[in-house]
This record gives sequence, structure tokens and C-alpha cells, in this order.
Amino acid sequence: MKKKKPVILQDILVEDYAAEGKSLARVDGKVVFIENTIPGDVVDVYLYKSKKDWAEGWPMSIKKNSPDRIDAFCEHFGTCGGCQWQMLPYEKQLFYKQKQVADNLKRIGRIELPAILPIIGCDETTQYRNKLEYTFATKKFIGEAEFRQLKASGVDTDAIVMQPVAGYHAKGVFDKIVPINTCHLQQEPTNRLRKFVAAFGIENDMPFYDVKLHKGWLRNMQVRMATTGEIMVNVILGYEHKEMRIKLLNGLLQQFPGITTLLYTVNTKLNDSLYDLEPVTYHGKGYIIEKLEDFSFKISPKSFFQTNSKQAEKLYRVTRDFAELTGSQNVYDLYCGTGSIGIFVSKQAKKIVGVESVDDAVKDAWENSALNNISHASFFTGDVIKVCNDDFFEHHGKPDVVITDPPRAGMHEKLVQKLLQMEAPLIVYVSCNPATQARDLALLGEKYSVEKVQPVDMFPHTHHIENVVQLKLKK
Repeated sequence: MKKKKPVILQDILVEDYAAEGKSLARVDGKVVFIENTIPGDVVDVYLYKSKKDWAEGWPMSIKKNSPDRIDAFCEHFGTCGGCQWQMLPYEKQLFYKQKQVADNLKRIGRIELPAILPIIGCDETTQYRNKLEYTFATKKFIGEAEFRQLKASGVDTDAIVMQPVAGYHAKGVFDKIVPINTCHLQQEPTNRLRKFVAAFGIENDMPFYDVKLHKGWLRNMQVRMATTGEIMVNVILGYEHKEMRIKLLNGLLQQFPGITTLLYTVNTKLNDSLYDLEPVTYHGKGYIIEKLEDFSFKISPKSFFQTNSKQAEKLYRVTRDFAELTGSQNVYDLYCGTGSIGIFVSKQAKKIVGVESVDDAVKDAWENSALNNISHASFFTGDVIKVCNDDFFEHHGKPDVVITDPPRAGMHEKLVQKLLQMEAPLIVYVSCNPATQARDLALLGEKYSVEKVQPVDMFPHTHHIENVVQLKLKK
């Protein structure tokens, strides 16, 4: 059977941004989605998927740069896949994120909208993350250009690939790691921590983890930093080896006395998830404290917390403003996580009722409530659809304001129907995915009107965007 000839489109003008950070062009009536380009680029495109009305491709070469294109500031840009938009000025990133929100709400939601408020950008566009996870592996990722050069010069590429490495997964490759020199996403000592552990492991013959063979000892490392100055490091190991573990952890504490909490987690599973594992505290109190305004939040190694603390403060202020609280309302915080939004708005509320399906998060929510001396908040574990029934309302009171902050998939349709039954006078919908948010708003439009829309950028140099919508019950 003959292989199909590759389809290559030449001299294609990239016209606009589409979803998920891809750009688009129009060729003979067909929409072509293109990776790693920006509007204004002229490119030759290799199509790896082609349908009747649309296609997907990647740029083989950029014939002419867009006037908006700038040089990326990170040497690993385009390889690790962490920051997709470094070649775009931040002001332009904000422009396209605002457009993404407007396009999604209008195209998918098809509902009447007010003027969308100008996007709230970040004051700091680098070193903004409070959490990063590094991977230790046995195979180094080599970029295509470097690989060809090495091959041409007769170098044994297998020998270069097969070496211990610390960094991030290469985009679309599960078993090879991009060796990171300097990552600009988190403040120091994050890079020094990673380099020390990698060098210490190699020097002391500590085997790095091979994800393909599921063998090895040094596996991952999570670094969490709070604006309070507290630092948490959790080293994830493939199996218990007391002598090596004590040697590594003591070495870390000696080199980095600023670590306030040091933990280790033994993970013998085939995946990297930690939700069903128990981290062990080796040094410190086992958690760090983060502050938003004058509220304190306990962050445990498995806690979910907004990964951009300074911008989370802005996001929560928008949420609080949109809730229009006067001190007399019952506030239901759905998908409440560790209770951060409910606690943030608690001073202006009569009562906070949080519902969350993850039991560990609910335990954290209770602890955070106690930490802030909040006595009028309660948190419950379970599915919102099942928890919020007539008996629950009779006991806790019907909601005057509902705050909902679902995952990227948005709200389950049954929950949307539950909200329509609850008929709270006001809903504040916080979303990390304007597309699924638009879908839910269309359903809520049966009884609610959209009054305010506020995009908030949490992740500079990526295509991700948060959006807050205020809805009011139609009279």
C-alpha cells in the first residue's frame, strides 16, 4: 500500500488566534489550525490532519515574521512546552486572551452579553508560580535541530540520550525529559534546588527513574513557595531506601537551610499522581502558610491552591465584588476546594456553605476556616447534586449567592439544572475554560441574565485564561 504524499501548503498568512493557543489561516475555503505561530507570520505548513472543511498542521519554516513577533527570553522555549506565547509581547497576549473570552461567550453561549470588562493582567510576568514539579529520568530529550547536527557529526546520539536528567517532560513525549538550565516560572532557589538534587543523585549513584521500565529511585520533586517566604519541598521516590533517603534529605537541608518544610513520598505506582499517597514530613511542620490580603491559608503537599498567589488575590477580589455582599446573605461556595474563595468573601457574608467532592480538600477547608477564626463557615464532602437537596436547604438555608468554580470540564448538566431549581438571586461563575463556561451560561440563560464579565490573566506566556461572570435571576 502506497503511503500518502505529505501535504505542504506554502506561503500561508496566519490570520488570527484560535482555541488552545493555535493560530489559524484560511486556504481555499478551509480553516487551517497551525501550532507555534502568531498572526502575521507567513509560513510553509505541513498538514498532519486534513478534513473537508478544516485541517491541522505545524510550520515547517517561517518565511516572514509577524511584526508582533519578539525573541523568547527562555532558552528552552519551544522545547519544554511550558510557555507557548513567549514570542508574543505581553500586551498582545492580553489582547488575544480578551478576544478568546469574547469569541467563546458569543459563539458558544449565544446569549445577550454586557460589554466585557478589560482583562486584568499580571504585574509580574515571570517567577509568578508558587508550585512547580520537576521530573528525574534516565533519558534526555534532544531537539530535532540538535539531533540532526549530532548525527551529521557522527556523534553517538544514544549515549547522549541515555543519561540522568532533571527537568520537564518534552511536549508530547512521555519518557524523555528536557534538561532545564534556568526556568523563569518560579523564584529562586527553585533552579538551585533542582540542580543540587540532580548532581547529588548522580554523584552518589542514586538511580534516576525510568518511566518506561518503571525502575529507579529518584522520581520527582515538588517545590512550593509562599509570599510569606516559607518553602516546601517534597521529594518523590520510587521505593524506600532509608540510607539513600536520609543522605539526600540531610544534604538538601544542609545546602538549603531556608527550607521550612521538607517531605518525602514513596510512589511505587505506574503513574505520578499523589492523591492516594501519604507524604512523610522529614523536617518542619508539614505545610506552609500563604497569605491573601489578611487571610492565612494552610497549604499541605496535596492541597489545591491557585498557583499564582498574587494574581489569585485579584481574581478573588473580582469574585467578592461580583457577589455584591452586604452581610446578610447565605453564600454557597460550590467546588470549594480548600475553602479559599469562601473564606476570602466571608467578612461580607452572613454564612458560608462550601461543598467539595474531595475529602482531603474539605478537611483543609475546615482547618483554614479555624486558622482565620471564621465561625460562620461550614464545609461538606460530596457531589453537589446529591448534597444540595431540600433537607440540606432546610438545615443550612437557601443560597442568596452561589459562587461556582468548576474544573476545566465545566459544570455537569445536572448541576446546572440544580442551580436553575435553587434560584439563588445571584451567581458568580469563576472559570478556567471560557468555552465550557459559555456552554453552561447558555443553559443558565433559561432563568439568568449575564450582568458582568471580567477576564483575569493568571498565567502569562500561556494561552490559559480565567474568566469571572456575574449572573442575576431574571425578574
